[in-house]
Amino acid sequence: MLSMADTTTADTKKQDRAAAKLAKQIGAFAREHGGAEGQLAHIGQAGTRIVLVGTDGGWGDLVAPSYAVAEKAAEKAGLTLHEEFDGEFAARVKTGPYEWTRMAGIQLGGTANPAA
Repeated sequence: MLSMADTTTADTKKQDRAAAKLAKQIGAFAREHGGAEGQLAHIGQAGTRIVLVGTDGGWGDLVAPSYAVAEKAAEKAGLTLHEEFDGEFAARVKTGPYEWTRMAGIQLGGTANPAA
């Protein structure tokens, strides 16, 4: 039978493993894009979204099971975090035809991603 301490230890180890895995993914993204900065956003029960913006304007995101795990992953990866995703930070994101056709299709009531 597991005690409360055993459960807490197991949960902590699980969170540490999740943070380490996310930190590796953040590091790989940063290496591919000449560096990266990020922003954390709560997405409800699904967890926390880690938005990544590369020095080259490339972007991506990851989902952590909790805000605490996302913070720990960002810290392990040495990721500079922004409080908001606006202004100068958002302006760094470069989008291509895929993103524009996807957004246009959704906004105009068309298919979510017509052949680009």
